[in-house]
Amino acid sequence: MLVWIVFAAVLFLVLLFRISYLFQDVRHILVKLYTSRFVLKYIQTNYFIQDRFSDLVQLQPHKPFLLFRDETFTYRDADELSNKAARAFLQGGLKQGDTAALFLGNEPMFVWLWLGLMKIGCSAAFLNYNIRSRGLLHCFSCSGAKTLVAAEELQDAVEEVLPSLLEEQVKVFILADQCRSADVQSFKDKMSQASSDPISKDFKSHLTLRSPAVYIYTSGTTGLPKAAVVPHSKLWALSKFPSVAGLKSTDVMYDSLPLYHSAGFIGITSTIDRGSTVALRNKFSASQFWDDCRKYNVTVIQYIGEIMRYICSTPKKHNDRSHNVRLAIGNGLRADVWREFINRFGNITVREFYGASEGNFSLINYSNKIGAIGRDTFLHKVQRFFPYALIKFDVDAGKPLRDSAGFCIEADKGEPGLLVCKITATTPFAGYARDLQQTEKKKLHNVLKKGDLYFNSGDLMTVDDDNFIYFQDRVGDTFRWKGENVATTEVADALTLLDCIKEANVYGVEVPGQEGRAGMAAVTLREGQSFDSAVAFKHVEKFLPAYARPRFVRIQSSLDVTGTLKYMKTKLVKEGFDPNQVTDPLYFLDDRAKDYVPLTLDIFSSVTSGKIKI
Repeated sequence: MLVWIVFAAVLFLVLLFRISYLFQDVRHILVKLYTSRFVLKYIQTNYFIQDRFSDLVQLQPHKPFLLFRDETFTYRDADELSNKAARAFLQGGLKQGDTAALFLGNEPMFVWLWLGLMKIGCSAAFLNYNIRSRGLLHCFSCSGAKTLVAAEELQDAVEEVLPSLLEEQVKVFILADQCRSADVQSFKDKMSQASSDPISKDFKSHLTLRSPAVYIYTSGTTGLPKAAVVPHSKLWALSKFPSVAGLKSTDVMYDSLPLYHSAGFIGITSTIDRGSTVALRNKFSASQFWDDCRKYNVTVIQYIGEIMRYICSTPKKHNDRSHNVRLAIGNGLRADVWREFINRFGNITVREFYGASEGNFSLINYSNKIGAIGRDTFLHKVQRFFPYALIKFDVDAGKPLRDSAGFCIEADKGEPGLLVCKITATTPFAGYARDLQQTEKKKLHNVLKKGDLYFNSGDLMTVDDDNFIYFQDRVGDTFRWKGENVATTEVADALTLLDCIKEANVYGVEVPGQEGRAGMAAVTLREGQSFDSAVAFKHVEKFLPAYARPRFVRIQSSLDVTGTLKYMKTKLVKEGFDPNQVTDPLYFLDDRAKDYVPLTLDIFSSVTSGKIKI
């Protein structure tokens, strides 16, 4: 009898465990149906994010919209300042349908400029403030913008490319009281003189929800960033995502992510969607993170994996749990850091998600399963939110495996598979601005049946026996470091500009305790040349943002290539930067010495143990 009682109890617990997931699955689908209904309604009625903002200005004019440092901007304040920005743009020659590029960091002005552009029916290109010279010109050009507005502290970067911009008849504005060049105008001056009166809705009369709203840049295999086209409909879908995760109108969201990233920008648009409040920080600071949360009475935080790791690396304090944060929304969180975070800072609900600026697919872990990014459920597929699949992928060949009929093969449970999502009217792929070649590269034809078309995420996933989905790795020539995508071709192109380097094969290597992969370059030297480490350091410092600079360099006599002359990386990645495995000369980027120094066993040990921070 006792055996049967134990058996019944175990069976009950198993069923309860399974049913709890079912309840969560059903609830999540209902929430998605509810939010999707709003997006569909907005598309049908041509209702924009800007319209929602205008309605909120009428409904709650005195409610705090944005908190920054010691300033509070209400919804009415934001409305009036963005009206000024809109009129300044019009006075500067911008017309309906034009695009303006914004080149500045996290500050309220970023939001006023974007809102101002929305009000006059224009789109915005968000330039990464880390890029310089050739990369800056490329990003600006592919957006099609004819106006550039830059922060005062970025004047040097603008002046470096100013002759090229003027040659293309670009209007350049600086957010400064005075400009150093006669060819540059003060946008601050124009705003101060502009009226804050409401802007006519007629300026948006030419737009639909499928018109481009913003251009957000993502690295790829071309060597230079690509401008992902984000239509107004996609902007709505992105903005609704935090609502699905649990964001409420009464929340204060802490946003320390770069606004030029979709992750940071969603913090602003989702605040407008919910009519809540956002606390904006100019740059993430691990030491100030919780002080800020207490100062602004933050209830929801945004993160990427690196941020959480940095927070957990700070010295423990007696008030670690003295805060009102109840929800964390983000991506890239390692399972071990996830556990440490909630154990140390309290039982905060973590909503890990997966998505891409240009993608037509997203996932969210609504079950609090540590390490997962979502669930692969029959309800998801029945509702056909995202007709996705995980297909077998040949990492060495760099392409999906196909059967004798030419169709892709779906991966088994527990087996890594390439995530692809069918391109349909409800799951469109807008592609990259002025880059048809790269847009087509992201499409897969005849995936599961003849004539179908899928978006290639470039990411490998696995599904476990409980149907939880886990991120495995990125494929192709892009890896992630310090929360940024690094294009290996771009880094290789920069390295081969050095007189001493003939060829460069760039890849990412794992570093214990670090998120993503650190950059490493295997290079060959030109005949008669030696590796000039100090010059190499100055070169990468000038031409590459900090996150893209190779942390390790390996000098080889020749680079291995495939039959189609593609660099072979699998073995190099496996060997990494371990002097015990690599007999070639190795160098380490030493920021303090401002040099690439020989990578000794002591340095290797210090890096892998975390004694040397990179």
